[in-house]
Amino acid sequence: MTSRPLQIALVVGEHSGDQLGFKLMQALRALSDQPIVFRGTAGPAMTREGMTSLFPLDDIAVMGIAAVLARFRTLYARGWQVIDAVVADPPDALVIIDSPDFTHAVARRVRRRLPDLPIIDYVSPSVWAWRPGRARAMRAYVDHVLALLPFEPAAYERLQGPPCSYVGHPLMERLDELRPDAREAALRDGARPQLLVLPGSRTSEVTRLTDIFGKTLMRLASLIGPFDAVLPTVPRHAERLRQATAGWEQRPQIVTDEADKFAAFRRARGALAASGTVTLELALAQVPMIGAYRFPGWEAFLAKRLVKAPFFLLPNLILGREAVPELFQEEVTPDNLAASLAPLLGDTPARAAQLAAFAEIDRLMRVPGETPSQRAAGIVLETIAAKRKARG
Repeated sequence: MTSRPLQIALVVGEHSGDQLGFKLMQALRALSDQPIVFRGTAGPAMTREGMTSLFPLDDIAVMGIAAVLARFRTLYARGWQVIDAVVADPPDALVIIDSPDFTHAVARRVRRRLPDLPIIDYVSPSVWAWRPGRARAMRAYVDHVLALLPFEPAAYERLQGPPCSYVGHPLMERLDELRPDAREAALRDGARPQLLVLPGSRTSEVTRLTDIFGKTLMRLASLIGPFDAVLPTVPRHAERLRQATAGWEQRPQIVTDEADKFAAFRRARGALAASGTVTLELALAQVPMIGAYRFPGWEAFLAKRLVKAPFFLLPNLILGREAVPELFQEEVTPDNLAASLAPLLGDTPARAAQLAAFAEIDRLMRVPGETPSQRAAGIVLETIAAKRKARG
């Protein structure tokens, strides 16, 4: 006799969530002793795994205050479409994946109508950095948080949030793509260093940092001599960056393909990077770096008063100390950046210290015996079973 399929609703709000979602789907199918039917919202990767989305993900995959305001009516309508679909045919669990502004609004309203439905949040919002009261508020509508960063469970306990488990970061499943082989390691240690230039993926970051990074490369050349520069970016910024870098004395090679990006990571001796997930990619690739971040004046004013985290770079947050130099706002000048970067490209104590710190990050982030997707899937199934048992 065939067992009843398990019904799991997955809600993603952008394409990074789609990447997590499709791996979770694969892991759930592998671990479950029942067939599984998935429904909700999906991007291309989840669709290829056999899930039909309620609507195209691009309807809600927006970023930034201006974009959200411009699409507010669509976002509002799509949110209620998801809520109504879940409530009309209750699944065995709801898993919300990242995009907290959208997915948490859905989860809160679903919980009011289906109080016994297991709700799992895959990717913690940054409650440890700002608006910490969100953690405690989440207890009302989230049964378990699946964290990507190893310090997050302790933060949820401190902030009296729902149960939280570290499942591992998806980058840990891609270490072979990030780490050099013997030939690439030799290129990394060659006489002419290769530098990664990473001014960010958001238009605002690229606009604020590109010119400063170009002047930094000019200063750096006067300090260390010849080097090669590679600037990985997303396709939508490629032409803008080609024009912006055309007059640089140290003109970088611009790459847009992800495979080319990771190949550059494997050969790079150092990096100049905007704050973001890329700094964790660099740490796992064992590429010493400095991190920079600049806000418009009013955003910097708010950030200094609202953000509670002691650091803004992920490697430093994971370690609990400033292993990677952080330059913020008025500190982000070509002279400061070049002076901080130059020692990392030679055989120096500063370089050795960062490499030792990255080895520590590697240890902290590993999940023995399981991939992050497998661990996440196991907790989803355990949460469903626990809820069923509690209901009797």
